[in-house]
Amino acid sequence: MTSEHRHTIRDVAIVAIGRNEGERLKRCIRSLPPQVGVVVYVDSGSLDDSVPFARDHGCEVVELDMSIPFTAARARNAGFALVQQQRPELQLVQFIDGDCELDENWIRAGIEALEEDRDLAVVCGRRREIAPQESSYNQLCDLEWDTPIGEAVACGGDALMRVATVAEVGGYDETLIAGEEPEMCLRMRRLGHRIRRIDSEMTRHDAQMTKFSQWWQRNVRAGYAYAEGYHRYGKQPERLNRRAVLSNIAWGLGLPLAAIALIIPTHGWSLAMLLLYGVLHRRIFAACMSQGHEKRDASLYARYVTLGKLPQAQGFIQFYTRLIFRGQRKLIEYK
Repeated sequence: MTSEHRHTIRDVAIVAIGRNEGERLKRCIRSLPPQVGVVVYVDSGSLDDSVPFARDHGCEVVELDMSIPFTAARARNAGFALVQQQRPELQLVQFIDGDCELDENWIRAGIEALEEDRDLAVVCGRRREIAPQESSYNQLCDLEWDTPIGEAVACGGDALMRVATVAEVGGYDETLIAGEEPEMCLRMRRLGHRIRRIDSEMTRHDAQMTKFSQWWQRNVRAGYAYAEGYHRYGKQPERLNRRAVLSNIAWGLGLPLAAIALIIPTHGWSLAMLLLYGVLHRRIFAACMSQGHEKRDASLYARYVTLGKLPQAQGFIQFYTRLIFRGQRKLIEYK
């Protein structure tokens, strides 16, 4: 490869998004390398000092018009548009959420991966929770972020991407209230581009999730996103979210409804059907153990993934209820 094709950290734009992130955003901005081409912060109606802090620290700032429905996808697109407008020569863009800190070695590691494989459009690394010990829910996030190394079908909110590829697919779908990253990655893969997770530290996330209600709402959002992705692409060759949606229907709706509906004709024996949740728990636990997780972590993960079928089924119902009755899209937030 000739030197003219090699990227450096100065070829990278960073787009950070946030709303009322407070100290988390300050840690995020302070973690960003000053050598990058430009840092854009997109604010979605913060009432704290996020905007002046970002400006004081050298960021280009975009303040979204909150009279238009907000989504994370819209915020990322707004930041990306400013990059294209002001710095069209930049070839790579790092997206990061405002509640994350960037690892100091990540950008160079990501650039190296993209240099080694020109068909690679997106590269991501290990996202970790800053304080997994503070709650079981934070620990669950940390386990969730630990996806397999290698070729992937999608990335999360933090990822390093080629600007040309993001522009080619038209960016994120702003109508999605969640699940916008897998949807955009699907469109990239349809054009022959590839996504990979490499074995490198990338970001540290601060969920600050300490309540069961937060965990429940986060799973409702996940179920909604799974349902919307399946509605769009589930019957197409990629079968996006098909497995997740069918699992949520079976375990989150079918089993409990059947157990309750048959109480009278079975004189209550139908409630024994709920013991099948133990089968699901054991299956998830065994899968976690086979991936090298500690027994305590595998047990925690299996317990909450099993229980999570219920709020995810709620999210499924919310999506199709909105679709059938043509209701307004509303953000599902857990913070």
